[in-house]
Amino acid sequence: MSTSVTVTSLSFTWPDGSPVFEGLDVAFGPGRTGLVGVNGSGKSTLLKLIAGELTPADGTVRVAGEVGYLPQNVTLDTALRVDEALGIADRRAALHAIEAGDVSEAHFETVGDDWDVEERALATLGELGLGHVELDRTIGEVSGGESVLLRLAALLLHRPDVLLLDEPTNNLDLYARRRLYAAVQSWPGVMVVVSHDRELLELVDQIADLHAGEITWYGGNYSAYEEALAIEQEAAERMMRVAEADFRKQKRELADAQVKLARRKRYGQKMWDQKREPKIVMGARKRAAQESAGKHRIMHEEKLAEARERLDEAVEAVRDDDEIRVDLPYTAVPPGRTVLTLQDVGLRYGGRVTGGFELRGPERVALIGRNGAGKTTLLRTITGELPPEAGEVTAHVPLRFLPQRLDVLDGELTVAENVARFAPGATNNRVRARLARFLFRGARADQKAETLSGGERFRAALAALMLAEPAPQLLMLDEPTNNLDMASVRQLTTALESYEGALIVASHDLPFLESIGITRWLVLEDGELREITSEAVGYTA
Repeated sequence: MSTSVTVTSLSFTWPDGSPVFEGLDVAFGPGRTGLVGVNGSGKSTLLKLIAGELTPADGTVRVAGEVGYLPQNVTLDTALRVDEALGIADRRAALHAIEAGDVSEAHFETVGDDWDVEERALATLGELGLGHVELDRTIGEVSGGESVLLRLAALLLHRPDVLLLDEPTNNLDLYARRRLYAAVQSWPGVMVVVSHDRELLELVDQIADLHAGEITWYGGNYSAYEEALAIEQEAAERMMRVAEADFRKQKRELADAQVKLARRKRYGQKMWDQKREPKIVMGARKRAAQESAGKHRIMHEEKLAEARERLDEAVEAVRDDDEIRVDLPYTAVPPGRTVLTLQDVGLRYGGRVTGGFELRGPERVALIGRNGAGKTTLLRTITGELPPEAGEVTAHVPLRFLPQRLDVLDGELTVAENVARFAPGATNNRVRARLARFLFRGARADQKAETLSGGERFRAALAALMLAEPAPQLLMLDEPTNNLDMASVRQLTTALESYEGALIVASHDLPFLESIGITRWLVLEDGELREITSEAVGYTA
């Protein structure tokens, strides 16, 4: 079949009553499709519906062939061996048993025709930059980024007909991202990828834009999509201006007509009062005037209604995608003030900060390094969540930490309840007013955290952090752009530009780091933290 995924009249609503889709029709065929849309538009939900992880309230999802699905948040049992995570443990064990002389028929049935499964697995791991990961290692020994690549390796080994990728570059360093890009480019089947990674979206064949519950198709990669959308929006804005002008004109004409009719009515009443003509003549003239006035008014009201309808249609065609509006609290730190000191710190899992490190004033530090280097461990040690193995960590100002897993939120609580936990002194009105800035307005603030999309979870967690008491003078962010659409990344950048406290950001997103005015670059490499120049960043990120 030329079409591998067909979605017909699909409807889906969250248990709390929040609608996501209503009568959605879409088909994904061969090639690489980039599924884009603002946070909360339903991209991840659509992939889960196609993958069978969610059940639609109505409609059908038909897939020709097998589906492989890489979720946004990869969670693997840390006790699993790598070969178990790859789904080849049984075949590998059977192969080893046969090689050892056990010719049981069950082993041959397990292996089937896949005699080179171990070689294929090692080759696939090598292609994804995981050649150093042994098949007998446990998942607990690999980093978060490596676990994403392991899940992808399992899918590639399985060779599904349809591959669904949800934010696959999250938590991947630059080296790993380039490995993933190569795997995407060489994929021969049907692929649907949700991502905010522009470089990845430049590799797709077409863009499916999910907006207001409907999908619009654009040929070409993300750059071609942006150009086409810009042309569409320019035309839509012109039409809106024309419709606005026509609406204003019809309002004026209706007002003018009402003035004229009022004058005629006053004149007719005057004639009636003065009885200048026979009563029967004046009565007939009055009825004729009323009929004429009624028709005139109805004509202008219809024209105004039509103009309003055209304006509503024109306004609807113009994109006004909401963005988070972060008003950071006043957290200025004087340039000479010591914010953070580290002295001969030993980190859990082997990392260390040799000698002393000091952060002063409103410095902006980028913390970079390969997956598994220990960046998150260092940040959690600074917050006090993890005790140092040796040395001292001293924060001299209030600090807040936004982890990449966003595990500051309680899934069972609503967004408003989560934020209130961090600011017990804040009134309900204040909490909701602040949440409105993060696009949680009205009933959306009463959504349970477990129902939120990745981008929505980020907004909720950031709102909780910003409302926390006391306000942070040292702000630490771990991969903050992972689940944000491009509009929200721009908004976060603007917010951080206005932040006057000290900032430490761990990220692989170099364009983002450069946009927020980083003043110092620290790399955690081979277990040691050292400072480098911006020119030397390269592949260390």
